[in-house]
Amino acid sequence: MGRKSAQTTDYANWLAALKQQFRQTQLKAAVQINSELLNYYWHLGDEIVEKQQNSSWGDKFLAQLSQDLMAGFPDIKGFSRRNLEQIRRWYRFWQQDSAITKQAATQLVQIPWWYNVVIVSKCQSQAEAISNFEQTLPDTQSDLVQQAPYVFQAPSCGRDRGRVCQEVGR
Repeated sequence: MGRKSAQTTDYANWLAALKQQFRQTQLKAAVQINSELLNYYWHLGDEIVEKQQNSSWGDKFLAQLSQDLMAGFPDIKGFSRRNLEQIRRWYRFWQQDSAITKQAATQLVQIPWWYNVVIVSKCQSQAEAISNFEQTLPDTQSDLVQQAPYVFQAPSCGRDRGRVCQEVGR
């Protein structure tokens, strides 16, 4: 009976290690996806600002772009007009001082999109925003993997908005 108990314990330990490895893999994948998404949002923000400055498309341009992107990607929630406005605002905020932006770029893409939105909406300067980075990156990010499964799509600003604002401390 002792041998079977040892095998059960070995199996349980092995299974626990496999689960932990999977959680770590999920977290790494989510961080990489977030980074790529924010790089895309940076490019999109740049394109939106450039098109609005150099064309006569007017204010309805974002509404049309939103409709067209949502039609092209019906399962993705990140292309609402409001989110496109936030992408433009985020891009404009960080493009003001390229020296600071280069310094902050590594941290910017490690922070989830909605945290970026909250920081930009609450901060008056890039320096103030940078000081908020530490508040947005928890010490044990692996806990986030255990709390809720990751959704691998552009994030939407939904029911977690109040919780996110509270976590950022604003």
